[in-house]
Amino acid sequence: MTTAPAPATIGHNGGPPIAKLTPKQRLANKLLASAATYIMLRGGSRSGKTFLLCRAIVQRAINAPGSRHVIFRFRFNHAKTSIWADTLPKVLKLCFPTLRVRFDKSDFYVELPNGSQIWIAGLDDKERVEKVLGAEYATLYFNESSQIPWSSVEVALSRLAQSVELAPAIAAATGRTHLPLKAYFDCNPPSKLHWSYQMFRAKVKPGTKEPLPNPEDYAEMKVNPSDNAENLPPKYFDVLASMSAAKRLRFEAGEWASEINGALWSLEDRTAPDGKTIPGIDANRVATAPDMRRIVVSVDPSGTRGDGGGDDIGIVVAGLGIDGRAYILHDGTCQLSPEGWGRRAVDLYHLYEADRIIGERNYGGDMVRFTVATADKKAAFKEVVASRGKAVRAEPISALYEQGKVSHVGTFPDLEDQMCNFTPSGYVGEGSPDRADALVWALTELMLDSNYSYDLSNAL
Repeated sequence: MTTAPAPATIGHNGGPPIAKLTPKQRLANKLLASAATYIMLRGGSRSGKTFLLCRAIVQRAINAPGSRHVIFRFRFNHAKTSIWADTLPKVLKLCFPTLRVRFDKSDFYVELPNGSQIWIAGLDDKERVEKVLGAEYATLYFNESSQIPWSSVEVALSRLAQSVELAPAIAAATGRTHLPLKAYFDCNPPSKLHWSYQMFRAKVKPGTKEPLPNPEDYAEMKVNPSDNAENLPPKYFDVLASMSAAKRLRFEAGEWASEINGALWSLEDRTAPDGKTIPGIDANRVATAPDMRRIVVSVDPSGTRGDGGGDDIGIVVAGLGIDGRAYILHDGTCQLSPEGWGRRAVDLYHLYEADRIIGERNYGGDMVRFTVATADKKAAFKEVVASRGKAVRAEPISALYEQGKVSHVGTFPDLEDQMCNFTPSGYVGEGSPDRADALVWALTELMLDSNYSYDLSNAL
């Protein structure tokens, strides 16, 4: 019988062993301090990833006086309940018990005695994001990054730019003068279609699939519940064992899933059971579109107030070309108040010189019609009614893609990720398929509505 090595102590500045790391977590901790700039800890649930990353950020804040760091989640409400009120206080108490910090409950940041700050933010809160991103940071941490759209990550990365000197003792010990910039990520791995897989495993730029210029600067590591077993109740592993195979792959084994079985869409070509090649989204992707016969702006409402408490509002612009094919022109999905998303829909309506805005009748009445009319009472609007489920509505649109009758003008990583998580039995991705549902409404209007659809057999 072998004995597992004792966990390492991680007391503050060599202090008492208040908290411990398991052997696998020690390896992850070394990775976080490695030369790589972009580092992801991925794995199953309850493996200690968030704790490790928050601890690393506090230590970086100690090492560099006056440094700024920010922890993002997609929803600000989730950031408050998960990081601000739970994990960060635990890390400070268990790992840095003598450190006296100030919690600013108005702007949601923690200030250390040396002037360093750790901010908490949600990427769905436009006003707060603008305030947070008005400064530069030495560390960005994207918590639960499987829920964060790549477009939001890309904007935030532009603020990873603070140049700050290390404390003299740390500089002498490390041979460095400045704190190296770091972007941390963690996730329970979604499918291989997600931007996180493209960036950290395929080593390509999300969306464009261009090779990363410095692939060695991107590192990832798997940390699973079994690696944190001594800190979890045995019953939790019974809960994991009762999950479906797909859920166990993600939440227990910490692996990215291959293409979703039975998905209505795929990025790459597939082979059908009869041997026929089914083209993926990539097969008909184009850089520019022809002249349009009709253009619509489609809105999938969510009922959100724009405060991070609900799903996004799906907004997609699509057109019917003079060649009889459909083109996806723009993904304007947002997390805004009704006034905000109504204005965005109208702005896109005018920008693309669209024929009309279409919106699903939802939440008990003419909410979308009223919201659009408030932004511009002259904008042409059509209400559509969901008499069938999302997956049922999506199937005939999936068939149009298989027939090569739809092209994406450019890349839409977040929209395409949602599409590839749609199956005949429902949506299996994160949250609600707001973007994909708006696309389905737009293409139904352009290609399947008997009043407007073009004779595709003649056009092709």
